[in-house]
Amino acid sequence: MSSPDREVRAARNDTARTARRPVVAVTGAASGPGALLTQRLAESEEIKQVLALDERRGEVSEAQWHVLDVRDPAIAEKLRGADVVVHLAVDLDLGTDPAARTAYNVRGTQTVLTAAAAAGVHRVVLCTSAMVYGALADNDVPLAEDAELRATAEATGVGDLLEIERLGERAPRAHPGLNVTVVRPAVLVGGTDTALTRYFESPRLLVVAGSRPTWQFCHMEDLVSALEYAALEKVEGELAVGCDGWLEQDEVEELSGIRRMELPSAVALGAASRLHRLGLTPSPAGDLAYTMHPWAVSGSRLHAAGWRPRWTNEEVLAELLEEVAGRHTVAGRRLGRKDATTLGAAGATVALVGTAAIVRRARKARRRA
Repeated sequence: MSSPDREVRAARNDTARTARRPVVAVTGAASGPGALLTQRLAESEEIKQVLALDERRGEVSEAQWHVLDVRDPAIAEKLRGADVVVHLAVDLDLGTDPAARTAYNVRGTQTVLTAAAAAGVHRVVLCTSAMVYGALADNDVPLAEDAELRATAEATGVGDLLEIERLGERAPRAHPGLNVTVVRPAVLVGGTDTALTRYFESPRLLVVAGSRPTWQFCHMEDLVSALEYAALEKVEGELAVGCDGWLEQDEVEELSGIRRMELPSAVALGAASRLHRLGLTPSPAGDLAYTMHPWAVSGSRLHAAGWRPRWTNEEVLAELLEEVAGRHTVAGRRLGRKDATTLGAAGATVALVGTAAIVRRARKARRRA
């Protein structure tokens, strides 16, 4: 083949590659994983354009910004021309009123899915959590990605995530031609604040007697790279993402240098439930299940597509411990330094705020008997 012919073919190939590059819209693009993904996509030669949607403008100047609430039906017009939407405008903040949080998350997802279909988008990527599988004593380790979702709505935000999953499952039936991919990260670390990251802010790690926890983490950078894989349509379906393997509780305690405080199940769950009802802690008793039972995932679909995590569980745990250094939490409730010192002397955990009184009453009852 002559040199001019090669140049013509190369030019045609470049044109074909350019034509295949998708326009990707990201909701929740101004902060958290949305901001990181927006930046990553804007820098990618595989992406034609990034549409960034949020209630405020973010810092990625290369993206085309649209400032609006994702619950606004006008979002359909802003999505026109997009091939893929990555929906990350989900509120799981521990401080948000639960009813308001659910209303925002469910309505926002409904609106985005409907608007995407109306705008001719062919793929929506949702991000929930591996928590939707549920933390149960009889879980396989690791869980396959097509395992039944057995979580209940008893843990922080999990009810919202389950409803988002249901909306995603129904959307292709309501809107033929719309593909929905769901990404489910393990315990997310990297500028996050959740009930599970706060577990490592306690002076003692609460261990429920007889439980068999496994710890699998997902660094924010790995989540963003997995979302990019999904946006580029290199993989689809239900995708679990996390570090390879998992850590047993003994390994976590050895690596962290934080000693355990072991409590009977009835005492720990009862105290957590009581504290939450009284409004003393943001975490319902259901959050404890995820520190008691295994819910590590395999991530086999992403691996089969060529994706690999850059972080190990040990490395992510070390970063988490750096992030939470100096913070003091009991049962998910942040404490000031003075309170933490006082409670720490008594062995601060869930037990220290509410269980002590329960135990004292039980002892008095036994003595009277």
